[in-house]
Amino acid sequence: MSGLPGLSGPLRLEGPKVVLREFSPTDTDGVAAVVGDDRVTHWLAFGSLSRDEAAMLVEGAMTSAHQSPRTEYWMAMNEPGDDTFLGFARLSLGGTRAAELGYAIHADAWGRGYATASVRLLAGYGFDALGLHRISAAIGPENVRSVGVVERLGFRLEGRMRDHVFTNGAWRDSLLFSVLDREWRTMDAQ
Repeated sequence: MSGLPGLSGPLRLEGPKVVLREFSPTDTDGVAAVVGDDRVTHWLAFGSLSRDEAAMLVEGAMTSAHQSPRTEYWMAMNEPGDDTFLGFARLSLGGTRAAELGYAIHADAWGRGYATASVRLLAGYGFDALGLHRISAAIGPENVRSVGVVERLGFRLEGRMRDHVFTNGAWRDSLLFSVLDREWRTMDAQ
């Protein structure tokens, strides 16, 4: 497996719509624009962050990229041929061949398919390169667009987790979705 991208060096996943790449210090302003925007963080498991907190997020992502074994894949997102920061996607490994998925897109770029393209790339990497069996995503019930992303890609609703996260000053339920490797391969073949 050492020849697979990200297992022996920096990870870069390229698709026709997005590129997922390792974070660099120059991403701090882009990250701050995403995680500092209440329109975005309204849907996330944390409230809006300051620029200093965004810088710490970038630093943490860069640090986790060098861990061995690697347990987290925080990936910066941009269009092919354009370095403009669009958002990020994350796979956090845990359990037995399992990972949790998360993503956030700059509010000005919503509705253009970036989340779907990013999840497709990162989940494909998780199943193909990392040998995952299961990827899950916890999404706020009112986040209809995000629910649509995972449903389009074959994730199935498992249930509702009550008071799952405390964000923006209140407890919020989450809908738990997951996709298994055999389901992904069936969807991917279509």
